[in-house]
Amino acid sequence: MSETAYFTFMQRPDQEFIFQLTDPKKIQEARDILAGKERERVHVMGRVQKSKAPYNPAWSYHLDPATISFFSMAIEVCDADMGYVEDHLDEAGGAFLPGCHWCPWNSKLVREVTL
Repeated sequence: MSETAYFTFMQRPDQEFIFQLTDPKKIQEARDILAGKERERVHVMGRVQKSKAPYNPAWSYHLDPATISFFSMAIEVCDADMGYVEDHLDEAGGAFLPGCHWCPWNSKLVREVTL
């Protein structure tokens, strides 16, 4: 049975996004970021799923846990504010966030969440 863990990242003080991880390696990476052991690959990226997730009720979308990874630098075309993604979700996957890949450059992992 695989472990499941939930983490949040923020882009601004008033925006929090909860995501799910099921890969033990990625869970450890997230915990290492929070502990300050990893200082380079600290931003969150993944593929947007255009549906609500019970663990992320503030948003109409979530990240596919199988696609989530951490990065230090990424291409500009996948950078967007979570509120902008919400407001333009119907456009995601086209010219906006091609392939539904989202890599918010200013994402900051802030905590592990217990649900």
